Amino acid sequence: MLEGTIVIDGRDHLLGRLASVVAKELLSGQKIVVVRCEQMCVSGSLVRNRVKYAQFRKKRMNTNPRRGPFHFKSPARIFWRTVRGMVHQKTKRGQEAIARLSTFEGIPHPYDKQKRQVVPAALRVIRLKPTRDFTILGELADSVGWKHKDLLERLEAKRKVKAEAFFAKKKAAAALKSKAIAESDLSEVNAVLEPAGY
Repeated sequence: MLEGTIVIDGRDHLLGRLASVVAKELLSGQKIVVVRCEQMCVSGSLVRNRVKYAQFRKKRMNTNPRRGPFHFKSPARIFWRTVRGMVHQKTKRGQEAIARLSTFEGIPHPYDKQKRQVVPAALRVIRLKPTRDFTILGELADSVGWKHKDLLERLEAKRKVKAEAFFAKKKAAAALKSKAIAESDLSEVNAVLEPAGY
């Protein structure tokens, strides 16, 4: 069942497992936005994943490397490229599917004000044994040349302060509402509504 745009919080999800779920949804016509890509995880230690990335970077066009393959360094683009490999993007259907995906580091406006979802089938705490090593994608990206880790941390700290203030305000409003409902006398209204079956 297609919804509007689904916003997925990538924090603590395993990269490949989340990518496969997202790819399947995109192919069925669902629009998806993935935020906090820098908090995603990849199984294996940082050293192991750096070696794998170094091997990936060696794959280039022999005569003119500027023509590709392109080795993205930002976490959002790394995730985007992973999904691209799962949607058969050389066909029109695949091109349309990948066009439905947006990926971001952090949680930019307007997604900071929207409800975010998780994918239980891809969560690290469910899928990975507690003893296993894992790498946070932002740390891997930072170690291979992504330059915006510090900037993102500053922006996220600002966003969290705002979010905390908003949540405190929301909690206070909810408490007032429940108090008002508890104190109100609705016996007259209920007497009118009861014959109508409410």
